Amino acid sequence: MSCYEIEALRLGLMNVLGTEDDHARQHAKQELEGHMTGPIEALANAGTLAAIERHLDAALVDLEEEIARTDSDDPEYDYLRGRLVAVRDAERAVQRLTTQGEDVLAGLGEAHDVLHEAFPVDE
Repeated sequence: MSCYEIEALRLGLMNVLGTEDDHARQHAKQELEGHMTGPIEALANAGTLAAIERHLDAALVDLEEEIARTDSDDPEYDYLRGRLVAVRDAERAVQRLTTQGEDVLAGLGEAHDVLHEAFPVDE
């Protein structure tokens, strides 16, 4: 069993961060072999944090639907529920990453404004 959502998220984050670790990419692609469709494929190919958040949300919906279709006495049921917890935790981590990035961007804007106040430029 594999956690397709997490592997796809790893690939998406590697895209966004510009990670060039070919070994990590190949490992994630191997884990996803045969499952690169729908939200999983979109997540793996995401190029922005906004796209990652959107596709991860869609993948979570699919996972929740899979859990709803699975009988609670099915041997895979507990694994699926554990996978859901892990993916929701990953979703919160991506949200924190987005918030931190937005804070850095806002801070740079403020620093720019302060520099112009301290050192006015004649136009």
